[in-house]
Amino acid sequence: MNSTPLWLSSLTLAAAGGWLAATMFAGPATSKEPRFPQLTMDQLDAKQKPLGEQIMKVSSVGIGGPYNPMIRSPVLGQRLFDLFYYLRWETSVPTKLNEFAILIIGRQWRSQVEWFAHAPLAAKAGLSPDIIAELKANKRPSKMADDEAVVYDFVTEITTTKKVSDETYARAKKVFSDQQIVDLTAVAGNYVMVAMLLAMAEETVPPDKQEPFRPGEP
Repeated sequence: MNSTPLWLSSLTLAAAGGWLAATMFAGPATSKEPRFPQLTMDQLDAKQKPLGEQIMKVSSVGIGGPYNPMIRSPVLGQRLFDLFYYLRWETSVPTKLNEFAILIIGRQWRSQVEWFAHAPLAAKAGLSPDIIAELKANKRPSKMADDEAVVYDFVTEITTTKKVSDETYARAKKVFSDQQIVDLTAVAGNYVMVAMLLAMAEETVPPDKQEPFRPGEP
């Protein structure tokens, strides 16, 4: 993707900005120097700047979250940006279910930034506060619709058992198209990678915000 579509709505821009705003000011997990000091556009070299410009088209707050370490490897960063863009705004999976899948990964990894950024987006997309609360408490949500239960079981199975059972796959086929099943699998894997980038870079929530997961919690 060489440019952001002109038809990108103000709502999408707000969502993108909110997501990056939630992550760009995240500091290191400890008081030591950050592993990846926050870059600004004027610090980017010729290889990094085209990617930085694309990021800025969907955010008025700068280069943050996983983009900050990603842009250190600009060719890889560009490929990942294109993937992120599809899996956030063009995926065939409905937004509520897509955000639910991202939260499931964020909870598995106890990723402070992923949860902090995506729990509000999931709620805005219509995911029940009870589902979000039970998932945060490391429980299988007790009151899920059929499609939500399929997402939970599908994503949990493939990421924890490294396979999807015939039973779960058959359930997925009843509510999702082939494309949606592929996209759901991809978003789960993508946000494992995002969680890894954030963990490696020791990103956390903005300094004036409370981390979603406290020490000692399961």
